Amino acid sequence: MIEIQNISKTFGSLQVLNGVNLSLLKGQCIALIGPNGCGKTTLIKSILGMVVPSQGDILFQGTSILKQFAYRRHIGYMPQIGRYPENMNIGQVVEMIRNIRKDDTNLDLELLEEFKLQTLYGKRMSTLSGGTTQKVSATLAFLFNPDVLILDEPTAGLDPLAAEILKEKIIREKQKGKLILITSHLLSELDDLITQLIFMQDGQVIFHKDMDTLRADSGEEKISKAIANILKQQAK
Repeated sequence: MIEIQNISKTFGSLQVLNGVNLSLLKGQCIALIGPNGCGKTTLIKSILGMVVPSQGDILFQGTSILKQFAYRRHIGYMPQIGRYPENMNIGQVVEMIRNIRKDDTNLDLELLEEFKLQTLYGKRMSTLSGGTTQKVSATLAFLFNPDVLILDEPTAGLDPLAAEILKEKIIREKQKGKLILITSHLLSELDDLITQLIFMQDGQVIFHKDMDTLRADSGEEKISKAIANILKQQAK
């Protein structure tokens, strides 16, 4: 569904991505993991068209996304920190996004209902807690029933019940055949969700493995221990 072909990105003298090649297929829930500064955010922004690679190409359903924008309607994006007009309330933000997209034919209202956001429609964005802002961001990411979901630290700031609601939603969307890409530092949150894991370091992909292979190669069940074991083996 998304093919990343030898992309690199430099900002001045700083090389942020260096020859990244990846194949991201539908029906997979993929964790993008790595230390701060490893290139995860730049890679995501490149897929979203917010950053233009210095070299290489990104294909979405077989077509290059470079200098294109229509493909973005197939992607739902949940940022780590959602920023919305502070003078607007939740209801106005939802309506604004719906008006911008101009596509109400196949809305997914599950999270809107499960988070009970309709009861909070009158609350201004400037007054919301971080967790409630996360609920708004998650709802907007899923709202237009996209084929691809990119979720940046999706459970950060959510209370345990809201985090479980979101995780169950992610599992359901994966089962529908959607491609889901998740970044998270909370590795324990990912154990029941992901089917593949990409580990990046210094702008490069160190490994991209499905979870069965990762566990078999590492001899570990938990993601954090499996990653540590693989990296130790590669360092020898």
